[in-house]
Amino acid sequence: MFKDRIEKLRSCMISKNLDCVFVKGDPNRNYLSGFTGDESFSIITADKAFFITDSRFTQQAKEQVKDYEIVEYKGVFRDFFTDITKKLNVKNIGFEEDIVSYDEYQRLSKNLDAKLVPMGGIIEDIRLIKDESEVEVIRKAAEIADKAFSHMLKFIKSGMSEREVGLELEFTMKKLGAKDLSFPSIVASGVRSSLPHGQATDKVLNNGEFLTLDFGCIFNEYCSDMTRTVVIGEPSDKMAEIYDTVLQAQKNALQVIKSEIKACVVDEAARSYISKKGYGQYFGHGVGHGVGREIHEGPRVSPASDTILKPGMIITDEPGIYIPNFGGVRIEDLILVTKNGCEVLSNSPKDMICL
Repeated sequence: MFKDRIEKLRSCMISKNLDCVFVKGDPNRNYLSGFTGDESFSIITADKAFFITDSRFTQQAKEQVKDYEIVEYKGVFRDFFTDITKKLNVKNIGFEEDIVSYDEYQRLSKNLDAKLVPMGGIIEDIRLIKDESEVEVIRKAAEIADKAFSHMLKFIKSGMSEREVGLELEFTMKKLGAKDLSFPSIVASGVRSSLPHGQATDKVLNNGEFLTLDFGCIFNEYCSDMTRTVVIGEPSDKMAEIYDTVLQAQKNALQVIKSEIKACVVDEAARSYISKKGYGQYFGHGVGHGVGREIHEGPRVSPASDTILKPGMIITDEPGIYIPNFGGVRIEDLILVTKNGCEVLSNSPKDMICL
């Protein structure tokens, strides 16, 4: 599996005229090696692959990384980097321009006989298409989120705080096998539900309010992402109208997700319906994004995205309406693009739930 990923990268290196690549970012390095730690590096050439770490991770690397030569460096990494690239006699070294800071770029470039060249996201492009093993792990992460939501429906009550809800949600996912949260859970009730990224506060849940839960977990290094909005008590007519609008928009996007269409078409399917219902000004973000080793990765699902969807891509479908001083609704599923359509990985109910 990791050999195949390395060979795909080598093919991309040829097209980019790169003699080798320097991989530092945890998601890319671990995707190519199987390592689950951090603060390590990879250098990959046309015929060699080095996994470089220090004494803290040497044993772990030897146990987890099979397709690389394990190298333990000592002293200053910049000096080690200069020495190894000289020995490899490379001239163009690809690097992750979104990971390596300008200061680090300057330090690595000092005394270097080669040129550091931005890779332009070639590893991220390979990661866009998930293989079967990745899909199964993400499916499990989504299953944990579903089970946690089912538990929360029995737990949530008027009078408890958003913070209590968030803590219980985190505890439940970890108890079900999650390594960690994909991101700090969004727990926003009442007027705060109009905040797309409103994290939990001490605000108390009251009857007649929306409660938005946007959450996910990490399982075997892969993320899940799901949003459900519920009602505490009974909804007003306006709350019901907003909820129904978002739900139909979310379903409209789901109906058009398939291989070989542009991501912007998915966005338009949801956005046009929300606009038709008179709420367009209250929907400001894209309909979705890719999910994998990172909670936000390619492809973007937005009005400006010309990415062609392909089988194996995993994206979210999450339209919302957010009305200041009133509240908001977002409904989000995790979706696998397939050859003939799509598979919804989030199996929690989406019809309005009143607690």
